[in-house]
Amino acid sequence: MLRVAWRLTRGYRLRPWRSPYLRWRIETYWGLHADRIAFTDFWRFAWTQRKELLRYLKWADRMNRSRAGHARPLPSL
Repeated sequence: MLRVAWRLTRGYRLRPWRSPYLRWRIETYWGLHADRIAFTDFWRFAWTQRKELLRYLKWADRMNRSRAGHARPLPSL
């Protein structure tokens, strides 16, 4: 689960509220325009939706692991 969170905050780990991807996710989920999301808006959203965010991270981790488990082995030469 932390691996997914780490990947999603790439380039914005010290300031996740500036991540275009996270802003877009908040915009589509919460309805607040992405350009208007500030530090306080981001953390208010993260706190109020923490259960849903954890559920999403667990789901994304499961999807990532299942995709990795179904990868084809490389052909031997």
